[in-house]
Amino acid sequence: MTYRGRFAPSPTGALHFGSLIAAVASFADARAHGGTWIVRIEDLDRPREVPGAADAILCTLRALGLYWDEEPLFQSRRTQAYAQALQQLTVRGLTYPCACSRAEIARDGRHGPAGPIYAGTCRPGLPPGRPPRSLRLRTPPTAVRVHDRIQGEQRQDVAQDFGDCILRRADGLHAYQLAVVVDDAWQGISHVVRGADLLDSTPCQCLLQQSLGLATPSYAHVPLAVDATGHKLSKSQAAAPVDPAAPWPALLRAWGWLGQAAAPAESRTSLAGFWEYAARAWRIERVPRVVRACVDPNPQASILL
Repeated sequence: MTYRGRFAPSPTGALHFGSLIAAVASFADARAHGGTWIVRIEDLDRPREVPGAADAILCTLRALGLYWDEEPLFQSRRTQAYAQALQQLTVRGLTYPCACSRAEIARDGRHGPAGPIYAGTCRPGLPPGRPPRSLRLRTPPTAVRVHDRIQGEQRQDVAQDFGDCILRRADGLHAYQLAVVVDDAWQGISHVVRGADLLDSTPCQCLLQQSLGLATPSYAHVPLAVDATGHKLSKSQAAAPVDPAAPWPALLRAWGWLGQAAAPAESRTSLAGFWEYAARAWRIERVPRVVRACVDPNPQASILL
């Protein structure tokens, strides 16, 4: 199999340590397999986009020696492809309009790993007098099994544990679940290495792939980095950005955090030298599974496990 991997950040802020872990893992795995590594900017959620963030992320990746092999793809330029996929699903009777608000879903839904699970209120049809707000996938009552290269065998009854996922949001934007499936197929992605916060979404994405007649890539979900209070390091938690002017501390720390053997001194004289070493030394079986690893956002700080 030809290896094609990708890193897909959202331009809602600077690259932080939590995102760096996923970038390093996906890049190292691609290079270890002699494969292609692609960067996709997931900028569908335009209201949350920070001006200049996409360029800043690309600049930081270059500063870390993470060079992509093809021109970066911007999801904001792919809306027609998502609309076509949505139409394909609708023609097959696999979608339905939903009138429910977030407040109603939170009130009526059961609690799930990704938040309230939609109760299926609009599955039989829109309530009288209620206009449609979003479009949902009509999820079949079946269990989906996924083999994850890090987390092992995963099984989820998507309808029961995740619910009917949104494919087009109330604001008219296409949802992440649909866009990521369409773009992974269009770019020929064979291996997805990403953060474990997306592990629960993977079975839903597999269902969408099956419904659209698309191939399912190999998945590997790296554990999340969290702060001392147990919160995921993310832009919303104001995690410290990776400094492109001083890339080594964050890069070596991410490499070690992923459970990899310490890079010898001779490999740390240049970024190119480090990545030559990393391509030989990378062992995905050394990456820990999902753990509550407490990590200080300061790249100079020690790692607490």
